[in-house]
Amino acid sequence: MIARGRIRRGAIACVSMTIALLAGCDWMPGRPTEAEMPLRPSAITDFGQLYGENCVGCHGADGKLGPAIALNNPVYLAIVDDASMRRVIANGTAGTAMPPFLRAQGGTLTDQQIDLLVAGIRKKWSGDSNAGAGTPPYASNAAGDPNRGARVYAANCQSCHGPDGKGAAAGSIIDASFLALVSDQNLRATIIAGRPDLGHPDWKGYPAGQALNSQQVSDVVAWMASKRPASQLSASNAAIH
Repeated sequence: MIARGRIRRGAIACVSMTIALLAGCDWMPGRPTEAEMPLRPSAITDFGQLYGENCVGCHGADGKLGPAIALNNPVYLAIVDDASMRRVIANGTAGTAMPPFLRAQGGTLTDQQIDLLVAGIRKKWSGDSNAGAGTPPYASNAAGDPNRGARVYAANCQSCHGPDGKGAAAGSIIDASFLALVSDQNLRATIIAGRPDLGHPDWKGYPAGQALNSQQVSDVVAWMASKRPASQLSASNAAIH
């Protein structure tokens, strides 16, 4: 009985010592503090980090000079409302290079993080509050006419993109690979807002010297879309228009 008591007391002492040593590890030199521990991805709320980790690759480090539409463009931010921007970030655009970012759609961001991105983009790059004065609307339900669009294109675009759209001083805008990756809504937004980071004019700066109206923009989009190979973009474009 005496031996069993000694063994039991010894076991309790060992367990107590182990617990004390583990607790003491919190004070070991080099252990990161709680503030130094990396945040869980869903806990990140800093706009710069969210944008840098999710948007830079397509929209550029400062919202410009990326392959996708420039966000550092006051005209673009004037025509797109928060709901539209949020919908595209959350759900992506089917058939294009824009993926869904909302976790419920297979992405990695929470609803709050997408709201922070929308607010941060607008706060950082909206610029002049009058940038959107007189612009055609971001979206339109009016169908475009490819034949009229060809004439609008000839008057306003061919001096840079060539008579057939295959490129001249600027690149091709009827390249099958390009058109397969962009929606009609993206084309419309680019024609209206331009790409100031690439020297592309906005709706009021085309060579013909007259600002494009909403129907003319729709017509040019229809002409470009007529050059697009059949793809799954038809579903997403139908949903927009």
